[in-house]
Amino acid sequence: MGKQANQYDKIFKENIEAVIPGLMQNVLGITAVSSEEIPDDIQHTKERKPDALKKITDSQGNTFVLQIEFQVADEPKMVYRMAEYYVMLERKYEIPVEQYVIYLGTAKPQMPTQLDSNWMKFKFRLISFTDLDYHLFLKSTRPEEVVLGVLADFKGDTPERALVQIIQRIEETANGDFPLKRYFKQLGVLAQLRKLEKNLKDITMDSISKFVSQERDVAYMVAQEKEQIKFVTNLLSDTDFAVERIAKIAGVSVDFVVSLQQQLKNNK
Repeated sequence: MGKQANQYDKIFKENIEAVIPGLMQNVLGITAVSSEEIPDDIQHTKERKPDALKKITDSQGNTFVLQIEFQVADEPKMVYRMAEYYVMLERKYEIPVEQYVIYLGTAKPQMPTQLDSNWMKFKFRLISFTDLDYHLFLKSTRPEEVVLGVLADFKGDTPERALVQIIQRIEETANGDFPLKRYFKQLGVLAQLRKLEKNLKDITMDSISKFVSQERDVAYMVAQEKEQIKFVTNLLSDTDFAVERIAKIAGVSVDFVVSLQQQLKNNK
């Protein structure tokens, strides 16, 4: 699961700043008046990098360090890791520390959340994404949050209905073709955590194709694949190859070649 876990980590690292405000307000019940980024390297005897680390002042005037960890694996020794974080954070900042582990797996997590020994008592809060209502994420105006709905509880909706609603909401909130492609790709990766790849694939032909037109797809490729465009343009300009042959050589669709060919004609 190492490669997949890295994919999930990448998504959360890309989206973390956008999703933290909504998670604080709607999932953790924290109404932040101010939020300050603080360094995520905690160096004493060890170096740790929390997933999210912020200095928060809430609506009641409480100031504290907020640490959030996103966990795919049901880690039986997570409590020791969180205890290490707690001690190092409180030692460094000398203010209260609030910790949350947000579990992304499908089964009910079994990881211990507290230590209770003769000389140490410690616990952290554990939130399972499967206990959250996916409608909570559909309400968001941020596509980074909407994507996370695929990990939540569909509340009686079929996977197909839930995925269609998530796809529609991503299309409504994404600003431009490149972000739209990005969030659809993230949705595909996260769907694997819920074993919904086939459901998503079946829906894609009917749903995503309605939102990503051929013209928008070409525009995306033009913006993101400059080297490929340059190669196809050179073949069109310097050879008399048929578009089918150029498409095969360049590894692109015939429609892509035809579109560039038309652009070249229009520019003459």
